[in-house]
Amino acid sequence: MFKEGKKLSVIILTYNEEFYIADAIRSVEFADEIIVLDSHSTDATAEIVSNLGATLIFRKFDNYSNQRNYAIESATGEWVLFLDADERVSDKLKHEILDCINLNNCDAFRIWFPHFFMDRFLFHYTDKVTRLIKNDNIRFENEVHEKLVLKSKPPVLKNHMIHYTYKNLIHFISKKDKYAWFQAQMSFEKGKKATLFLLMFKPFYRFFHTYFIKRVYLDGVPGLAAAAIDAYGVFSRYAKIILLEKKLE
Repeated sequence: MFKEGKKLSVIILTYNEEFYIADAIRSVEFADEIIVLDSHSTDATAEIVSNLGATLIFRKFDNYSNQRNYAIESATGEWVLFLDADERVSDKLKHEILDCINLNNCDAFRIWFPHFFMDRFLFHYTDKVTRLIKNDNIRFENEVHEKLVLKSKPPVLKNHMIHYTYKNLIHFISKKDKYAWFQAQMSFEKGKKATLFLLMFKPFYRFFHTYFIKRVYLDGVPGLAAAAIDAYGVFSRYAKIILLEKKLE
């Protein structure tokens, strides 16, 4: 699949990301190629991408997995790094990535993603996501939270990704609502039901798990707010399933 001499391809998905995309591209200029798959943005995203010399391709958005799988077909590097427009590769992470792909002793790596909220990184409200992988039959599945199909869990890199996750409280809540609609629609189409018990219990459990089990309380007030909004996102999902069942939406 990859061409001789091309070691690393970076894939970025965009839609109206004119405020973020330039810094994202500049943070991965060490890559052999940068591919931006745009969902027909209506702002200056495409123009910025073209001016920075990245490869620009277009596809109408249907779901995240299909977008990433489509972009993979254009990647010619031996390795692929998946990046979002609001993410930045630090200098330390850059050198670690290059060291790992040159050693070539593993097929994939997870990267640590502490969320950025209320002007600080939350190092307990975090994810470890497979983003660096050999370009060998890569495939994503799931429509909302896309997931790589892997045989085993890859090791985690030491340095974290700079991820400007949420601009403010309203942006955080709106993202939760957006995902809630995706998840509710998928669950409804699969015939899953939302009961009053689930509507009450699931949000409570999500808050408990996020705040206490994941120890997000160590992130202070921003951690408390994040756990509460997590719980709201779960409540919103089940409420929307009920609305779909009653044909109110």
